[in-house]
Amino acid sequence: MRLLLDTDILLDFVLERAPHHESSGKILEWAESHPGSCAVAWHSLANIHYLTRGNTRGFFRDLLQFIEVPRTGGDDMLLALELGFSDLEDAMQCASAILFGAQMIVTRNISDYKKSPIKAVTPSFILTLLSRDGKSL
Repeated sequence: MRLLLDTDILLDFVLERAPHHESSGKILEWAESHPGSCAVAWHSLANIHYLTRGNTRGFFRDLLQFIEVPRTGGDDMLLALELGFSDLEDAMQCASAILFGAQMIVTRNISDYKKSPIKAVTPSFILTLLSRDGKSL
């Protein structure tokens, strides 16, 4: 299974935002035990660094041991612009997911991905799916 983790999943974990911290932690634990199965968009890292006032360097070093960051460029930005999303940041997430070959985008804001060609799912949905499929968490 290949998943793109939206910025909110990482922020919930880093900022220990209740009640989402636990599910985000379980997703990251699964990702760590399945290196290369999850990705985050390049710009997510900058957004997280900014929103946490720069207290992320150690977290990023650990995260990048098992999470992929798809290499994006101008063509991928053009794709994001063509996707028709009202929020460009969400379109950029989707373009990164396409580039990574993600099967799903994990986010708490699935309504933001109505125009996504890749299904957006909640953390609780993906945790249930991974448990059901025997991909232990």
